[in-house]
Order: sequence, then C-alpha cells, then structure tokens
Amino acid sequence: MQAALTHTGRSLLALYFLYPGIMKFVAWDRGVTLMETHGMVMVPILLALAGIIQIGASICLLINKQVVLCALALAGMVLIINVSLHDFWNVYEGVNTQHELQNFVKNLGIFAGLLLLAAMNMKSSTD
Repeated sequence: MQAALTHTGRSLLALYFLYPGIMKFVAWDRGVTLMETHGMVMVPILLALAGIIQIGASICLLINKQVVLCALALAGMVLIINVSLHDFWNVYEGVNTQHELQNFVKNLGIFAGLLLLAAMNMKSSTD
C-alpha cells in the first residue's frame, strides 16, 4: 500500500509540473507577459530555464530517477515563483491579489509535498 501511495503521489506531483513546463514553450508570449508584469529581469532566459527544469524534473519523477534532486529543484523553483510571481503583497494592474494569495498558499502545500517526497527517498545513514 505504501509503495502504491508513494508512486501515485510522485506521479501526480510530476504531472503538476509537466504540463506548465510544456506550456512555457507553447504559450511563450503569455509567460513573458506574466513575468514582465511582475518586474522580472532576464525573462526569456528564466522562462526557458523554468520550462526545461519543469519538464526534465517531471520526467525523472515519473520514471523514479533522481527523485531527491528533482524534488528539491522543483521545491526551490516553487519558492522563487511564489516570491516573484505570486507576490500578493504587491499591487499590479490587472492582477487579483486575492487570487495571488490563494496561489501562494497552494504553492506552500506543493512545496511541503516536494520536501516530503525528497525526504522519503533519501537513503538513511544506517542503510
């Protein structure tokens, strides 16, 4: 039962990042506009890097390879995205601060899940 739950959770987390990773390239202009609205710099480089990390890490999670590294990389991305793009404490034209607060809190839950996934896949020092 534990193996099935772990596999399901890992796969769902992977899918959560795979689709947005692909969409970063499919809907490039939308991503650029979002990032520029929030005052980010080096937008094309960061957008491409985010897409590559999300797609690569998702595939690794799906095939159960480099789980700790990928979960921690995605967790780091979630924190950066939360502070940069879901900054509900700032006001931007056309951006709903309540929606950004909801995304911020939701992402904290995803961050927690990624940390748990990494921790569950670490080899203990007694192994």
